[in-house]
Amino acid sequence: MAARSDPSPLRWLIGVELAGYRDAAGLSLSAASELVGMSRAKLGHMETGRQQQDPDDMARLLAAYQATQRDIDRLTSLTGRADEATWWAPWAHVVPDWLKTFVGLEGLAEREFVFEPVIIPGLLQTEDYARAATADTPRVRPDHGERFVGFRMARTRRLRDLDRPLHLHAVIAEGALRLRVGTPELRHAQLEHLIAMSDLPNVTVQVIRPEDGLHSAFTGQFVVLDFGNVRSIGYTELHDGAVYVQDPDQVLSYTMAAENLQRVALGPAESTALIESLLNA
Repeated sequence: MAARSDPSPLRWLIGVELAGYRDAAGLSLSAASELVGMSRAKLGHMETGRQQQDPDDMARLLAAYQATQRDIDRLTSLTGRADEATWWAPWAHVVPDWLKTFVGLEGLAEREFVFEPVIIPGLLQTEDYARAATADTPRVRPDHGERFVGFRMARTRRLRDLDRPLHLHAVIAEGALRLRVGTPELRHAQLEHLIAMSDLPNVTVQVIRPEDGLHSAFTGQFVVLDFGNVRSIGYTELHDGAVYVQDPDQVLSYTMAAENLQRVALGPAESTALIESLLNA
């Protein structure tokens, strides 16, 4: 599903789960709306997250879909939570809608797995590296460059949040470590930063080399986000957009690819040693 403008990633996540239970019950949107006496338009807006989901409506729908009481309680409790995704509001005019959706979801996630075959993952970039990478991409307008770098740095704060840290597991291709971004001094500082970040208790960095053999992530970069009270989702970027993977079976395939990458890649200690060797090269 391509990302669309949505001011509330939490509502979007709840809607994804609601639609999943309807599909599992074998009901069309029209059949479900008739079953519970709710307009098709209202149910459609609840599933897309474009309307605030009412706890009573959620409970009625989920009961009709024969969801367990535990899942009913889990999802209805989420509907009363304040939206936590507006931290990016100061950067709203420089960030495309599809990316707003992702960073909102990232802000709600407890864990993130990312595979990057080409470039250092954004959450692990230094400010100078991010600035150089942004300057060389046509995806960001030149007059928005500094604001976009500030936005990327704001994303990284979750990694050092003592109250609610994001647990990040990154598998990075060796070629990304060698990518010519900026000056040699800038790249040296980036590698040092990568080592420092891998020392955080909530950050794991692994490097995968060609000689480590085949792995199952043939399609390239992807992310898996895990949440406390809703199902995981997969995410991958396109040239000017993104795809969100919501179907549980498809998400499982991404999770299995992540596990395969972790098995094939160098372990964390070996990965740090490799990065240190590049510093001394």
